[in-house]
Amino acid sequence: MGEGISKCAALTSLNLNLSLNIIGEKGSKYLGEGMSKCITLTSLTLDLVRNHFGENSARYLGSGISKCVTLTSLNLNLSDNCIGENGVKYLGEAISKCVTLTSLNLNISSNSINDNGA
Repeated sequence: MGEGISKCAALTSLNLNLSLNIIGEKGSKYLGEGMSKCITLTSLTLDLVRNHFGENSARYLGSGISKCVTLTSLNLNLSDNCIGENGVKYLGEAISKCVTLTSLNLNISSNSINDNGA
């Protein structure tokens, strides 16, 4: 999936629902790498509920998102994974690099995020 997405260099909108799969760390790395090549994306919707994502998965995904510097709209649903406080930190750092964002919808419920993560 990530390799295919990476070849869509002129893509401006991506809506991807991969909920209830077992993508995990390796899959999130490929997905993040693929998205990092989509530098013209303005709208990104990712639904990745229950995919066994941990903190490294969040880091890989965040790394890809941070390269999408023209994003204006980001909808990210990572609920019911295992991201934890470090994973949410990586996501926050990545999203902060998307300086053209005007719309952000982030669902990270049920991820064992404590006070430090918040």
